[in-house]
Amino acid sequence: MNLQEFFLKQKEAIHGRSKQVYELITPEIFDWTPEKGALTIGQMLRHVWVSETGVRQVALNGNFTYYETRIPQGLSAVLGVPTTLREELENIERVHSETLSAVAAFPLDRFEEERSHPGLGFRRKVAMILFGINEHEVHHRAQLMTYLRMNGTPAPEPFSR
Repeated sequence: MNLQEFFLKQKEAIHGRSKQVYELITPEIFDWTPEKGALTIGQMLRHVWVSETGVRQVALNGNFTYYETRIPQGLSAVLGVPTTLREELENIERVHSETLSAVAAFPLDRFEEERSHPGLGFRRKVAMILFGINEHEVHHRAQLMTYLRMNGTPAPEPFSR
């Protein structure tokens, strides 16, 4: 298995686990946050797909637009306003599929290319940027599981089926 195949397989597995958590979210808790200043559940869902889109653009196209806004201005500058639970989940699915297709079509020999933006202090290889997408999803899935438990919804354990 090469690095590209490994990324795609890992992304599918991570997303499958995330979907189990997403299915536990109800419209009643969509706007819930544990404290002032923390992301709501809806904002976290939106952040997952907005970030994946922006980071994928850096990795595959060298397009730093997302980071050029996000880093100096903060998350709110790129996040936008969550719509509905259904729409945010549809966007997560759409972006997941787009990432799978784009990475599958990206030449394997380009995974070692470096993306650099001196003004942002950013320098990473394409492969590392892509694997960061997976890590980011796992991170926010864990946050959502905590939010769900705080709202009385038992969330699946991260290592059980």
